Amino acid sequence: MRMEEPSAEGERRRRAPLPTNLRPLLLLEELVRIGTPATPTELNERLGLPKATVHRLCETLEQQGFIIRDLDGRRYTPGRRLRDLGAGILSSLRVRTGRLAVLGALAREIGETCNIAIPGRDAMIYLDRVETEWPLRIQLPVGTRVPFYCTASGKMYLSSLGRTHRERYLEHARLERRTSRTIVDRAALAAELQRTRRRGFAVDEEEFMEGMVAVAVPIADGRGRLLATLSFHAPVQRMSLARALEHLPRLRRAATELSRLTLAED
Repeated sequence: MRMEEPSAEGERRRRAPLPTNLRPLLLLEELVRIGTPATPTELNERLGLPKATVHRLCETLEQQGFIIRDLDGRRYTPGRRLRDLGAGILSSLRVRTGRLAVLGALAREIGETCNIAIPGRDAMIYLDRVETEWPLRIQLPVGTRVPFYCTASGKMYLSSLGRTHRERYLEHARLERRTSRTIVDRAALAAELQRTRRRGFAVDEEEFMEGMVAVAVPIADGRGRLLATLSFHAPVQRMSLARALEHLPRLRRAATELSRLTLAED
């Protein structure tokens, strides 16, 4: 996005005052559109409202749980209620029907459990899931929260963050050893995230659970940003990581289809 666009939009809105009841919604819309934590000043440049009004809106939305302060105390990012709202929209029946059809077809092709996960505040959350038909399976039902740092979906999300936010996570996150293969060294995890960002997919080589491997790719929004992740996992008794990576083309095709489905208007 060009730098002059927010100010041009703000000027347009100054000429056409915003209805009072729409202001909180438009502020949330701009925060999500920016895609990174934003200050009230940055939001004001886009909305064209009085500074005092924007600060008041931010305070109210923070009190109600729609936005929360970032670690620096100045910027705001989506809160639990806004994230729950977004997850609810993604789970709406019309969209979910098509999404589960794509996910089911992928699970049949690969022969293993496939998942869609979205980033929460401190974990990835399973939004949709189609189970393998094999009797030996790993139980991680819809709604399960899994760590960022030791899962394929979580590492995919972390790799999509800008450098500043990625470094902030690495500095402050609690890295607990889940298995003998869990990456708990911050420098090693930083290098793993760089590799993930460069190659466009993430792996979990028995880092979250002993005996389980997983591969994840991003599902992008209309601006190319990570909206969710698509992944599959399997027990090592059936599939090695090398064999799992052979399914990357199928995984990427399905992710592209899911992205288009999410963006479709009808």
